[in-house]
Amino acid sequence: MMLQQRRRAIGALVAAAGLVAGALAVAPHAAAEPQALTASAAPALPFGSHQIPYADGTLRPSGSQSAIDQQVIGKYREWKAAFVRQNCGNGWYETISPDADHPYVGEGQGYGMVITALMAGADTDAKKIFDGMVKYVLAHPSSNNPGLLAAEQDSSCKSVDGSDSATDGDLDVAYGLLLADRQWGSSGTYDYKNLAVKHINAIKKSEVNPTTHLMLLGDWSTPGESHYWISRSSDWMADHFRAFKSATGDASWDTVRTVHQKLIASQQSKYASSTGLLADFVVTTNSTPKPASGKVLESTHDGDYGWNACRDAWRIGADAVTGGDSVSRDSARKLNAWIKSKTGGDPSKIATGYHLNGSAFDSGKDMAFTAPFAVAALTDPGSQAWLDALWGRLTTTPVEPKIYYGASVQLQSMIVVSGNYWVP
Repeated sequence: MMLQQRRRAIGALVAAAGLVAGALAVAPHAAAEPQALTASAAPALPFGSHQIPYADGTLRPSGSQSAIDQQVIGKYREWKAAFVRQNCGNGWYETISPDADHPYVGEGQGYGMVITALMAGADTDAKKIFDGMVKYVLAHPSSNNPGLLAAEQDSSCKSVDGSDSATDGDLDVAYGLLLADRQWGSSGTYDYKNLAVKHINAIKKSEVNPTTHLMLLGDWSTPGESHYWISRSSDWMADHFRAFKSATGDASWDTVRTVHQKLIASQQSKYASSTGLLADFVVTTNSTPKPASGKVLESTHDGDYGWNACRDAWRIGADAVTGGDSVSRDSARKLNAWIKSKTGGDPSKIATGYHLNGSAFDSGKDMAFTAPFAVAALTDPGSQAWLDALWGRLTTTPVEPKIYYGASVQLQSMIVVSGNYWVP
């Protein structure tokens, strides 16, 4: 569900226009306390409270915690103004995605729910917005499994292209509901916990391959379908699988988590021993999993570190710092060590696409590629200067209203790096 070629073109235009300057950013290390956007009921884990510590040894950007939190709030304000909408009535809130296939995509709704739940307390309209996003999701069920979200809607918010699902969006929708249950409880307009468990069970039924226990691309990929033995590396969200096990008590999520972690490690070892990079898509998962050779879904770079896999350093790193797991930590450190060396410690040299051997196949610049490496950097005690350089890049790169994808990855990476991420 990614428009890879369009995103590459837009990213190049943004770079050419010089929009990676810092003119609109919150000043680094500004001595200000986080400030709420409006007034409403307080959540249990408000942004900036840092009630759930990260694993021992996890880095944090230099400077005061309050200044770091304020920088995230500033970026959230930019992101919200650019992408949170009420365009279709019905009490819905939507995350708009101008650089995707359609104005509204499942991935975007998942991002919106996770971000809104985590930013509660900084934006005390968060619950109202979140509930509007839940209402939108419930109004757009997949045609294959109504417990899942139809992945694409047009400008009228009507589901299109078969109304089937995309796994990444569903994983974040379920995760967002669990965050909401922890934040606000489930006795309000929506029983978040019940909705989350239903969504998790639907994911298990229709988006987990029962043979390999790996994530399918969506509920449209069924036995006999040509993509059934293909998995997208950016769907390998180990922290989500931890949360799903905790919420449901279903031990199969432990299996799903372990299988994905082992696959990450083996793919890094076999196909990217010097870089740790993962392919957008891994094929033949029923026999010998390997990077795609040429186009299998989106582009000729499906076997490279492209517009899907660019999120992997964020996802793997987030699991490492919140869970203290050595497998995820080691995988994240491989990515961090390579990119730090590749760029000579200069984040501006991170490109929009690499072959697994580390050679770049594109020269563009985009936060979707840069920001996740800041999360991986958290796992290496020897990377403080590198982390600070990345943080400076993230905080001084303004949100471009036409680049929903990069901006959403940027903000979520900043939430993790600032110590404001947690696993329900």
